[in-house]
Amino acid sequence: QVQLEESGGGSVQPGGSLRLSCTISTYIYDFYCLAWFRQAPGKEREGVARIVSDAETTYASSVKGRFTISEDAAKRTLYLEMESLKPEDSAMYYCAAEFSVGDCYSEPPDYTYWGQGTQVTVSA
Repeated sequence: QVQLEESGGGSVQPGGSLRLSCTISTYIYDFYCLAWFRQAPGKEREGVARIVSDAETTYASSVKGRFTISEDAAKRTLYLEMESLKPEDSAMYYCAAEFSVGDCYSEPPDYTYWGQGTQVTVSA
């Protein structure tokens, strides 16, 4: 069983920065995809960023250039560095993991494991 847990959320002013972390209890296979999602009240869940086996990265256009996804495999931790935060970035942020090649590359990718979420609030 794989357990994910997010941390690092909080309240920040526009233009500020936050780093979110997601710990992964175990890697059940050496191929995997990890991702960050967010969902604000009244809005659809949105994919923010993904990384495949600590290499290939993809970002939503709304965060590209401001957010950076990375992984420390030795620490089994996924990160999301968020800079130049905007009020529209406010949301519950979730991390997700998948260890199947087919599900990682399906359209859309199908993630099996999810964290409980961490709240990010950007306001003046």
